Amino acid sequence: MASPSSFDVIAVVPPGLEEPAAAELAALGAGEVRPLRRAVALRADAATFYRLHLQARLHFRFLRQLARFPCRGREELYDGVQRAADWEHWLPPELSFRVEASGSLPGLNHSHYSALQVKNALVDLQRHLWGARSSVDLDDADVVLHLHLSPGRPGGAGPEAVLSLDGGGASLHRRGYRAAMGLAPLKENLAAGLIAHTGWDGRVPLADPLCGSGTLLIEAACRALGRAPGLERDFSLQRWPDFDAAQWKQERAAAAALARSTLPDGAPLAAIVGMERDPAVLAMARSNASAAGVDSWISLQGGDCRDFQPPPGPGILVCNPPYGDRLGAGDDLEALYADLGRMLKERCGGWTLWLLSGNPALTGALRMKASRRVPVSNGGIDCRWLRYEIR
Repeated sequence: MASPSSFDVIAVVPPGLEEPAAAELAALGAGEVRPLRRAVALRADAATFYRLHLQARLHFRFLRQLARFPCRGREELYDGVQRAADWEHWLPPELSFRVEASGSLPGLNHSHYSALQVKNALVDLQRHLWGARSSVDLDDADVVLHLHLSPGRPGGAGPEAVLSLDGGGASLHRRGYRAAMGLAPLKENLAAGLIAHTGWDGRVPLADPLCGSGTLLIEAACRALGRAPGLERDFSLQRWPDFDAAQWKQERAAAAALARSTLPDGAPLAAIVGMERDPAVLAMARSNASAAGVDSWISLQGGDCRDFQPPPGPGILVCNPPYGDRLGAGDDLEALYADLGRMLKERCGGWTLWLLSGNPALTGALRMKASRRVPVSNGGIDCRWLRYEIR
């Protein structure tokens, strides 16, 4: 079966990163890029689809659309799934699969039940075609299918289902370098997106006085030095029946060739400095930086943020301090924020601070006024990525 030259794709992204994610996808060759809510719509051919998995930094998953069909209940879902694709091509019985579902419709308002309907439609069809069926693998399936149910819009399309293939198989925020994490880790793709919002390009110092397991600094260094995020992991798309091994090898080689030890014009990378007071967490950060291949460019120091001394600047400070949901509590955190604000004003004049806040009351203890507020979500917590000009 010949694959289409290009196909519709939905890129799933963290809320608040839709615009930088769309810009990244367009730069990597995606067509018809259109930001949505928590997603970006685009078109891609196979080469571009492979490239996005290897090089894009801000995304959770890329869903390649197989079919879109009207769906007003479980019977239409069952029939629509069986007609959605050439399943003799996409899902022969020797391949394992699993189904994930999102959205809801009347009578289909539980994602587990909706996914079960898709599974039943497929294994019933397989038994009819082959007298055998695929196994369901919840951990490492050959084919990962995603169903999205939408109620439609007044005056527009009615209720519908979209059935897609998940190219990654597992969330793309997992780069492979972070075996070691702190107690409240920032996902790698969110960290990359936060760095993108700062505009940091590697030409001025970057510092994090509360660096934790180092994710913000590591993602920044990887981006500046061209370390493609997808090189150290496998993808579900590599087991698809239409996988083009030669095209994949070409795209993978191109992604690997992007790595360098300087900025694109040969200039040295500016200083990247982090500080962490917990020795165990500091060891995690160093391990992560080493696994990501950027430890030579990141200076990680032990110590309290109150004692932080920035490198010669000005530059950009990034910070994800605890805000009481998972780490720390009450008066201790308010004192931490007050001391952090005092340290910044005393030692970091001329720098720009970007701070991830999940607690406005604590942020107020900084005694600083934000010049920009970017709404984002961190692990389901409503947050703001706040910019401050330090005078």
